[in-house]
Amino acid sequence: MSVRDKVALVTGAGRGIGEAIADRLAAHGAAVAVCDLDPAAADKVAVRLAERYAVPTIGVGADISDGTAVRAAVERVAAELGPVDVLVNNAAVDVIGRFVDSGEETWDRIIAVNLRGTITTTRAVLDSMIERGGGRVVLIASDAGRVGSSGEVVYSATKGGVIAFGKALAREVARYDITVNSVCPGPTDTALLGQVAEYSQKMYDATVRAIPLRRVAQPAEIAGVVAFLASDDAAYMTGQTLSVSGGLTMV
Repeated sequence: MSVRDKVALVTGAGRGIGEAIADRLAAHGAAVAVCDLDPAAADKVAVRLAERYAVPTIGVGADISDGTAVRAAVERVAAELGPVDVLVNNAAVDVIGRFVDSGEETWDRIIAVNLRGTITTTRAVLDSMIERGGGRVVLIASDAGRVGSSGEVVYSATKGGVIAFGKALAREVARYDITVNSVCPGPTDTALLGQVAEYSQKMYDATVRAIPLRRVAQPAEIAGVVAFLASDDAAYMTGQTLSVSGGLTMV
């Protein structure tokens, strides 16, 4: 898989799946911009990747729900690493709980980050990709957006929106050799899954039992699929939605 000398921007890359994706892309020779709401976490990951893989990296602090911050971040990446060739929209938030117990403030934050933030960040890199005649956009969605998930109603809605956004955008930008694909992780060993266990250990245990492979995913297992979609090997794939769920969903 070749992403060598490409510039990749990964949001939510200070930890979890995003960090694993940034690591995998750096391992394959990409220059990586590690973007996270927590600037210190972003810087720490960027330094580690540069030392481990001898590739250019920067840490970028940005709240992707803030359009001004997103545009400033993309401009900084272009100035320090070069224009973005690969965008991985990974940043997301969730609050586990019954929909009837949630309120508008919670809904607004989930929508602002997961859906609007993904749209805003994608828009910020597209003009440059179009001008240069190519690019890769990978959206980290969720199987919750395909089949729904109890305790994650608004989150499921945003991830369904991300999937639809990716399919429609893929049709519009294919003429410029820009591909757009979505990856839907199943239960993965991250802080988000930890929220499920905190909310209901019974729900967590039942979820794991329902996975045909009988275990949750490790972040690196999601990262491998993302790296493939970012590479030249996936040049003829666009508008696709891939589940990485251990067989929990087969859709």
